[in-house]
Amino acid sequence: MPSLKDIRKRITSVKNTQKITRAMKLVAAARLRRAQEALVAARPYSAALEHVIYDLAARAGKDAHPLFETRTGKRAELVLLTSDRGLAGSFNAQLIRAAEKYSRTELADHEEVTLRIVGKKGNDYFKRRDYDITSFTNAPTSKDVSTFSRELANTVVHDFEENKVDEIYLFFNEFKSAMTQTVTTKKLLPIEPGNLEDVTGGDFIYEPSKEELLEHLVPLYIQNGLFKAALESIASELGSRMSAMDSATRNAGEMIDRLTLQYNRARQASITTELLEIISGAEALKG
Repeated sequence: MPSLKDIRKRITSVKNTQKITRAMKLVAAARLRRAQEALVAARPYSAALEHVIYDLAARAGKDAHPLFETRTGKRAELVLLTSDRGLAGSFNAQLIRAAEKYSRTELADHEEVTLRIVGKKGNDYFKRRDYDITSFTNAPTSKDVSTFSRELANTVVHDFEENKVDEIYLFFNEFKSAMTQTVTTKKLLPIEPGNLEDVTGGDFIYEPSKEELLEHLVPLYIQNGLFKAALESIASELGSRMSAMDSATRNAGEMIDRLTLQYNRARQASITTELLEIISGAEALKG
């Protein structure tokens, strides 16, 4: 049975840990509010741009832009948005599992599957398992997310245009709430235009032509898709970390209560033992 000193040291240690987890929760909550505001502001523009692209692509046809080209090759590239830091619950684990499962099942017939990993946690995991990692970059922050999405968009578009890969898939955590994040898989390239029959409304006179419009809008669409996914990932990480630290803080409180009860019982037993020894000694002296 641990001594009173050991129990006191354990209580002090858990209390210090609780202070840290509580502080991390408050920091994540403050950053999450700003991340949510940025995400909510970005969603309408992203949805409108996606509608324009698919509407215009359906009218222009599959040959209107090189990034619409469907190839028969079997080379896939997975872009994963993980985090640089841990202590974020299942944020990284569920994304990594989804990517591994997709590679084993949906891409089982592919000749080559490469990874472009964002975030140290994803890179550390796949590097230990000898996956084919094409590149690794640190996870974006709210300050550099625009630069990050532009550079990554240029990279993946170059991979596709140079015929290095035939398909590119994006994996990220979509933010639902602080308690819920959903792993989302999106086919980034090639862009698959919808059917013309599904397009609502009449046609328009385009100036410049549909092809010229797509030449400018498609790269913007890829960049914006990565920009929104990065914002989703940032908000999801903060929400997951806030929830994890809240659970850790509550668990630490429960552990402190149990240790305090254990300490009080041990102290009571020690006092009782001392009293019995004093009484026994007094009785011996009388005898």
